[in-house]
Amino acid sequence: MSQLPNGARLHVLPHEAQPVVRLQVVVPAGRWYDPAPGTSLLTARALLEGTRTRSARQIAEEVAFYGASLDCEQGFDRATLTLYCLSRHLSKLLPLVQDVLLHATFPAEELEQIKTRTIQNIRVERQKTSYQASERFARNLYGPQHPYGSVFDETTFRDIHSDAVTQFYRQAYGLSQAEIFACGALEDEHLRLISDLFSVSTAASALLADKSAAPTAPGPITDHVTVPDSLQASIRIGRLWPDAQHPNTHQLQVLVKVLGGYFGSRLMKNIREDKGLTYGIYASIAQREHASSCVIGSDVNAANAPIAIQEIHHELLRLQNALIPEDELETVKSYIQGKFLNELGTVFEQADKYRSIVLLNLPLDFYSRFLSEVEAVQPSQLQELAQHYLSPSDFVHVTAGPAA
Repeated sequence: MSQLPNGARLHVLPHEAQPVVRLQVVVPAGRWYDPAPGTSLLTARALLEGTRTRSARQIAEEVAFYGASLDCEQGFDRATLTLYCLSRHLSKLLPLVQDVLLHATFPAEELEQIKTRTIQNIRVERQKTSYQASERFARNLYGPQHPYGSVFDETTFRDIHSDAVTQFYRQAYGLSQAEIFACGALEDEHLRLISDLFSVSTAASALLADKSAAPTAPGPITDHVTVPDSLQASIRIGRLWPDAQHPNTHQLQVLVKVLGGYFGSRLMKNIREDKGLTYGIYASIAQREHASSCVIGSDVNAANAPIAIQEIHHELLRLQNALIPEDELETVKSYIQGKFLNELGTVFEQADKYRSIVLLNLPLDFYSRFLSEVEAVQPSQLQELAQHYLSPSDFVHVTAGPAA
């Protein structure tokens, strides 16, 4: 890692096995920093719609001419501008990336088209029980005013003015706040050019949102969203969870894998294989910069939703009341270790792991400790953690489907 003169940090992972490069510019411009709900989403989606010297079409044609890919994605905490290209074309494309980051113009006509498409897409998604359940679950888990729990509102989104987008862009997309990740077949010339182009000083003012943790204001523990005429019900059950810096974070990953983190998990064996209530059910941990959660999710026949929830509770309590057999735990450990090694197969995947360390402010030995702590964890430790974290009464429950 090196710090550029303007304060940006450049992280480089060279790898010459393939003549390709990925460049990611990560800025604090996700939902967490929204001055008004939807502003960060609209800004990210409109970032490539034109600059002072290039139209949206010219940007797209230049990227396509070099067989590259350039897009901007808004997340919960950050926005990421990602370029994939052949190594030999990187020098030609870097000025375009800089132009987008420094001189985006957000034409009003394009903004209105993006608003219309986004609203139409979300209307389609909201016809699905899975979308409705996830949306309501997030609102009830964090609270409607929390950045992670706020629900997309068509009227508010439609009313976002181009001036608000431009102001947010100037505040949140300043290069001085960027984490820049470059990986692949990089040459010294590339690194010098990246340093020169992304060392430009930008007059980014203070972000509109405070970076301190927003207080959660949970909603109902049990809730139902009515989706008329649906034959299916979607289930979301979960709770707030320790962040990645917690001393037991690796042991908790093992616990959740046993519960529902792979095809042979307890939830899959019980609810899919034994009861035949679903094609799939999962339990996973979502680690974010300001709050984390553990979520169990599944889609079932609406008439079977109460039975599925009952069996989920049964599996939570079973982990609290009985030790995990040694052979089952060894299977899970082997699965976790094998999956982890598979996730390091390309330089891009390795860079993703490193990026998590940077953005979540984790120690550099986080993943080496992960492997050793997974190998060392004992059934008694997992039972103690289950007793602390897996009580059904502590979980938010949401279903979406026909009238309950």
